[in-house]
Amino acid sequence: MNWDEFSHWGKSISDWAADYHKTLSERPVRAQTQPGNIAAQLPVSPPDGGEAMETIMGDFERIVMPGMTHWQHPRFFAYFPANAAPPSMLAEMLVTTIAAQCMLWQTSPAATEVETVMIDWLRQALDLPEGYCGVIQDSASSATLSAVLTMRERATGFTGNREGLATKGNLRIYCSNQVHSSIDRACWVTGIGQDNLVKLPTTGPRHAIDTKALQAAIVADRAAGHIPAGIIAITGGTGIGACDDLAPVLKIAQQEDLYTHLDAAWAGSAMICPEFQQDFWAGVDGYDSIVFNPHKWMGAQFDCSVQFLRDADPQLNTLKIEPEYLKTSGAAVTNYSEWTIPLGRRFRALKIWFLIRAYGLDGLRSRIRNHVTWATEVCEAIRALDGFEIVTEPILSLFSFRCPGDDDAQQRLVDALNEDGRIYLTQGTFAGRKIIRFQVGQFDTTRKDVMMAADVIRDVWSKLA
Repeated sequence: MNWDEFSHWGKSISDWAADYHKTLSERPVRAQTQPGNIAAQLPVSPPDGGEAMETIMGDFERIVMPGMTHWQHPRFFAYFPANAAPPSMLAEMLVTTIAAQCMLWQTSPAATEVETVMIDWLRQALDLPEGYCGVIQDSASSATLSAVLTMRERATGFTGNREGLATKGNLRIYCSNQVHSSIDRACWVTGIGQDNLVKLPTTGPRHAIDTKALQAAIVADRAAGHIPAGIIAITGGTGIGACDDLAPVLKIAQQEDLYTHLDAAWAGSAMICPEFQQDFWAGVDGYDSIVFNPHKWMGAQFDCSVQFLRDADPQLNTLKIEPEYLKTSGAAVTNYSEWTIPLGRRFRALKIWFLIRAYGLDGLRSRIRNHVTWATEVCEAIRALDGFEIVTEPILSLFSFRCPGDDDAQQRLVDALNEDGRIYLTQGTFAGRKIIRFQVGQFDTTRKDVMMAADVIRDVWSKLA
């Protein structure tokens, strides 16, 4: 392909993209294909010769698109959103075109310096204290893994990387039973192990970690010869939106000299709204590591996860490795690859810059506030359905419910709703029962889209009952 052909097809695909988004509401939200359908349409061997773009695009429409679940659909109420606001997409087009590998300051100074400023813009938006710095990761999973590695190294006097863990004893990490599975995986990968991840019960309307149980677990572990290493708190847990009381957790961590990580991957975006800071963010000052995903609720195209650090040195002492070929001569500079596990880095900060400038914080706040309001409204509409139960009340824009019947009935309803195609929901579990999760967060959803969900649930349930 020459550059004239690239220009032609670039314009054609841009037009296709605009049409796709403008007509998304006409498509079923979740892919309606069966396992193996897509693979069966692909050749078993690669072509020896090149093919025309017309043929390739035709096959894309015919083969690929029927097998896509539409995450940008306005009635996507499953999981959490992976949003893609138009300015963010345009920024990604530029990043893809430049195709820079931004691992070091010298490999693209603009990428590093824009990232530094965007981190501080977001620090201010979330009302974190001056002095917090940070880095853009690919996902909250990577940020959490970085934090758990730092907990491990700090607890072993920064000797684990060099000496291994065989003689270090049982390092213990503490969290509630509402944390995301990425915390479990981080303990696997770091060598701490599942059995040393201490999951504690929750209390209260927001399902916060029981701080008395937390304190008791730490004391008991020290008495048993274990080594407490860190505490992971949550604001907006994936299952039901659980939120820990941040200040009491931090106080225990400081008394016990434990490193802290706050997982606010989904709900962190809502903290750009001052009223939500008061309810969900009080006590955040002092956490050693905080992660939130602008690619979820804020509208930055996936992937884009921001990890704030109260002090970067512990994570740098854990992850930094500097062979001669990666050294930068001259003035001191920031090389963000030293802050993360991957060496290679994309220019993720550009889409944050475009996004915030295009909408302003007020424009982004308005969307989030609408989503919270509409979630409360549709929750009440579902509560009014005969025999339906709201299991967990709305926390920001997430709640859960059950239809009449046993756990199998919940799964039947979820499956029927997703096969219907008008909305997309997912199941979960809470207190030993299967639940149906509902979250509002797609960037361009409307009140009409959200409230339509209650009608669809009523309609589909009437055919199952």
